[in-house]
Amino acid sequence: MPRRPPADADPPLLVACALGIERFALRGGAGRPAGEAPPRLVVLRTGMGPQAAERAVVKALGEDRATARSPVVASGFCAGLAPGMRPGDVVVAEATRDHRPGAPDLPCRDNGPLLRALRQRGLTVHSGLLCGSDHVVRGAERAALHASGALAVDMESAATLRAAQRAGGRPVAAVRVVVDAPEHELVRIGTVGGGISAFRVLRSVLPVFYEWHRSLLLPWR
Repeated sequence: MPRRPPADADPPLLVACALGIERFALRGGAGRPAGEAPPRLVVLRTGMGPQAAERAVVKALGEDRATARSPVVASGFCAGLAPGMRPGDVVVAEATRDHRPGAPDLPCRDNGPLLRALRQRGLTVHSGLLCGSDHVVRGAERAALHASGALAVDMESAATLRAAQRAGGRPVAAVRVVVDAPEHELVRIGTVGGGISAFRVLRSVLPVFYEWHRSLLLPWR
């Protein structure tokens, strides 16, 4: 039976988000189960937009030997595109699509454990195409993206996962919390109930990321 490297060689999990409020939620989330060793985690604030996300992830994976082989999760808030979505719903990407026309979709093949764990926590979870943008999407553009097959949109996930894959093959995933939806447009995070609901859900998902990371480190069979 093949043997994996010793535990001290296991790379930490890299969770990338754009905003300070997202990083605050993720770092302050519920901790590990009692009695377990501290998980190895890096929460990277990239800044807003696809260019900032790409630069930050390339630097983190290229300059730090500890994270060179890290699995990567793009997380934070997103805008839901489908009718009926509500703030606090969770989106797990089956694939991400770059904001640049003609770029191929990037599949997220390791998202099954994330989907199961999130649903077991009683959260409303959607799975589908997560589209990238280089600006805030509103109105008719939101409807057009949904018509193209996208379930949700944000500005960093596609760029984050693209940069992670270019830095070397690794498990990647995107898990976003809806803060803005067709029937629940949000003007400013934290000023209305929808923003507060989304913050609380984002704060609660960190243990699911720990579980996903541990599943990736199980001995080969």
